[in-house]
Amino acid sequence: MASPILPSLGLGSGLDTASIVKALVDAEKTPKQSQIDRRTSANTASISAVGGLKSALAAYKTALEKLNDSSNPAFLGSVATTSNDKYVKATAGSSAVNGSYSVQVTQLATASRVASQRFADSSSEVSDTGGTLTITQNGVGFDVTIPANATLQQARDAINAQATSKGFTANIVNDGQGSRLVLSSTTMGELSDISTSGIDSLAISPADQITDDGGAGRIGDLAQDAEFVIDGMALTSKSNKVDNAISGMTFELLSKTEALSPVSISVTANTEGLKTSVQSFVDAYNSLVLAINGVSKSVQGSDGTWSTPALSGDSAVRSMLTALRNELVVPATSGSGQLSVLSQLGINTTQGSGLLEFDSTKFTKAIEDQKLGGEVQSLFNGDGGLLDRMTKAMEPFSATGGVLDERSKSLEVAKKGLSLEQSSLDARIKDLEASLTKKYNTMDTLVGQLNAQRDSVVSIFEAMAAQQKNS
Repeated sequence: MASPILPSLGLGSGLDTASIVKALVDAEKTPKQSQIDRRTSANTASISAVGGLKSALAAYKTALEKLNDSSNPAFLGSVATTSNDKYVKATAGSSAVNGSYSVQVTQLATASRVASQRFADSSSEVSDTGGTLTITQNGVGFDVTIPANATLQQARDAINAQATSKGFTANIVNDGQGSRLVLSSTTMGELSDISTSGIDSLAISPADQITDDGGAGRIGDLAQDAEFVIDGMALTSKSNKVDNAISGMTFELLSKTEALSPVSISVTANTEGLKTSVQSFVDAYNSLVLAINGVSKSVQGSDGTWSTPALSGDSAVRSMLTALRNELVVPATSGSGQLSVLSQLGINTTQGSGLLEFDSTKFTKAIEDQKLGGEVQSLFNGDGGLLDRMTKAMEPFSATGGVLDERSKSLEVAKKGLSLEQSSLDARIKDLEASLTKKYNTMDTLVGQLNAQRDSVVSIFEAMAAQQKNS
């Protein structure tokens, strides 16, 4: 049963018992409550700081992945432009030499496509005994197991399940009179035609064309090489992607060019593109360092007071910053060029903040005067490049179960512990308040009784004194 609430002044004693109880309760609660409040505030700030670091690391990792994307290189020393990219696309690699080229495409590379004999429909049985269907290409055979009593559809599924990894694809095409099994390949070029054997109903020879009466054979022409002319030199390729015709250049042949209308390709220094990519790296790095400084570096205000952030002096944060900075000064080891450190490109670390500053004027001179453009890609990209090393350096901190992840978990555990401490304190103070209230109520009642007895005794003596006086 809860104790009655004390009036502001005790009815029996006349004392401000409510204030007395409050003072006693506050004296007991305040030191512990202040301690919990300080720890809770620090815990909340730390959780927010670690969350901010994790977000900053994720953004940094995304930026590095974009700059280190091999399919869309960001640090190409040269850039190729084509007069008509409907026919030919060109990409200049780090070793490309500036110049102009003329490309005439006379024939595109094609892949083999063959069809089986005609069946009534996709549910027609291809073999009652099943067996091994051998798919041969470029003199190499690959065996596919066809189950007994397999239908045309089941044969297709068996081929796709077993031969897709080898570049073969099977489908069923209805030619208006029935269904055929059609095989195609990702391999292009002359002599890459597909043949099949082992199961009579699915046997195909690319030497024959499919016939109207349902015979098996190739669809269209035999597979062929790409044929093209670069600066008057006739060349061939097994693929429409040509990466060995000119050093440092990759051509993608898309369509036959019109007679006497070659495509002009120009290769020039990619100074502005490189500058943009380098600036992107500098910005990504600085954003991460600012995030780290924001949660770990004390700052003096204009009034002379210091603001201490949540993770000031934290060893994990110091380790993260050290790991980042260490990679900036590792010299390039790949290649035998002149470019080995970032400072040669006008990238330097500022004192104090640790941010990078980018001198674009020095960078332009390095690219145009010292001809370092072709070496920038090897400095930043690929295995062992700066971006790869920095990504690996941050992995212990950003990975699931890594340093920051574990720190977040420990802070959440601490947060729950503080909540339990607060609940325990609240319960103890509530009990204390109830106990003190009960005691002071009892005291006040007793004092009231004593006062009443006093008043009664005083009244008796006063009455006796008055009686004696009157007598």
